[in-house]
This record gives sequence, C-alpha cells and structure tokens, in this order.
Amino acid sequence: MRLEFEHLQSAHCENGVTTNLLKRVGAHKLTEPLAFGIGSGLFFIYIPLLKINKGPAIAFRTQPGLIFKRTCKALDIPIIRRKFRTKQEAQKVLDECLQSGRPVGCQVGVYYLTYFPKEYRFHFNAHNIIVFGKEGDNYLISDPVMETPTSLSSYELERVRFARGALAPRGQLYYPAENRLVTDDQFRNGIKSGIKRNVRDMLYIPGSIAGVSGIRYIAKKIKKWRSRLGPHNAGLYLAQLVRMQEEIGTGGGGFRYMYAAFLQQAYEFHKIDQLHETSGLFTKAGDLWRTAAVQASGIYKGRLDSQQDYNKMADHLFEIAGIEKKAFTALSKIKWAK
Repeated sequence: MRLEFEHLQSAHCENGVTTNLLKRVGAHKLTEPLAFGIGSGLFFIYIPLLKINKGPAIAFRTQPGLIFKRTCKALDIPIIRRKFRTKQEAQKVLDECLQSGRPVGCQVGVYYLTYFPKEYRFHFNAHNIIVFGKEGDNYLISDPVMETPTSLSSYELERVRFARGALAPRGQLYYPAENRLVTDDQFRNGIKSGIKRNVRDMLYIPGSIAGVSGIRYIAKKIKKWRSRLGPHNAGLYLAQLVRMQEEIGTGGGGFRYMYAAFLQQAYEFHKIDQLHETSGLFTKAGDLWRTAAVQASGIYKGRLDSQQDYNKMADHLFEIAGIEKKAFTALSKIKWAK
C-alpha cells in the first residue's frame, strides 16, 4: 500500500512536514519559509534548570508542534492530532489512516532512527516525519531532511514513536482533517498574524530567558561559565549550544536565514518595503550565529581556552540580540493594509 505522495526535501523537519501535508490538501502556494513564518517559528529560549544531553535546554524555534498547528489555523485547515496510551492502538490508528488514503505526520525520537548516520543520533524526541504507505512489515517514510524517501520496519517505527525522555512523543500523529483550497487573502492574513505573533514572542515575553532578552541573558552567563563551571563543563555547555543550534534541528543560524526568505516571499503578498529591508537584518543575524558557533566549537575542542575567548563568544551574542531587536522592532512598526 503506497499512497500517491510527493516527497519534498526541506531544511527543517516540522516545516517540511507542514509544507508537504498542506500542499497536498489545497495550500498549493505554501513553501517552507512561508510555513515557518506563518507559524511564527522563530524564537529563542534558554532554560538552565532543564537538562537535555547533560546540558541546559536551549531552543532557537518555538515549541514543537506549534508551527503545524498555527499554520493550519491561519489558513483555516482543520487538523486531527492524537497521542496514545498503548503501542497497539497507535499502530492500529496509523494503519487505518493509511488504508483510508491519508498520509500522516508523526513526532518521533531521533536516537533510534536507523536511516540517520550514527553521529546525528541524539536523545531528541521532537523530530517529525511523514508516513505515507506500508509494504509488508515496512512503513514508507518521507523524512523532509532526507534527500529521498526511506522506510522503517514496524518495530523500528514503534520504537521511535514511543521514545522516552523529554518531549516523549507518546505515539503522536497528526494530519489535515480535510481538503481546502487556500486563497491569497488567507495567505496574506496568515503572514500578517504570523509576523505580529513573532514580534510579541521575541520582544515582549516577560522575564529574562526568552526572545531577545534570552539571548542577552545567556551571553551574560557565558562570560561566567569558565570560572563557575570549570573549562571542561563550560566547554560541554557551549557544545550543547552548538548542537541545539546546528545539528539537532532547532535551527539557530539556519532559521534566521529562513525567516529572511519568509519576509522576501511575504513581499509577494504584501508589497511593503520594510519586509525586504528587514530581511537583510535576519541574514546578518544568521551569519553571526554561525560565527558564534565556530567560536564555541573552538572552545569545546580545546583550541581556545582563555577567558577572553568566552568574552568574545558572549560579545557575538550581544551583537545578535541587538540586530534581532532592531529587526523585530522594524516589523512591529509596519502599517498593514486593512
């Protein structure tokens, strides 16, 4: 049983799943950057008390699942999302969806994905894939970050759908409930609401750990890590920052480039010059996030180990915070057509 399904490779898993599933049901103009921007995916949060892989929790994107949920809501596409108590029920519902001709998104853990190279397998449970068929005991998988479709045995798929730990997926699956043709007006409204929500999330969330304030907060902490944690543990914390930024899929620098692309594509629906102008600021922020990752890697690998090296790392983040504040402030001042 192989459903008619076009696999499209993307830069990030949830964006790709969202785009692939929604294009199939009527959002024909949807692209990965548009899904990311309409879903207000850009974010930053640093949670020192929550540990993942023995390092502090750091995220460069919004909570897993929200990009799909927000994009569907903005485009008026109803969705079904389910979690399960038992593995048997989870497989039964998945098989029923496939038999009815419906591909589904699944949240899975990365560590036991057999088609991932071993160096990319971490204990991270917020990866997203699409299941679009079953042949014998193998499920057909469209993983958006892979070049071509692949497959998992029923045991392998069950294992990743019920991975344990932080963000445990509990067999979660989700899909659009019906086909609906999405109009240009719906795209325009979705772009507008997505930008407004992202401005709020990056500039106006109370406290010090989220948004632009969160970037400044972790920059201040980095300056103290070497003396407070010792060079070894401080290096591990910086490795965690790089891993969450560039490897696991939370999209530090890459998401800034994607948001820049979103603003450029948004201009096709809203002819507002600030969209193009602000796009360049996010590209600059993406470049600096990549520069910061190189600096952090040098410290972790022992090539750099002085306090000045930590100070330089922190200074990169202070500069990024300033750029992203300027960018979102500019977006907050857009005069939208009614």
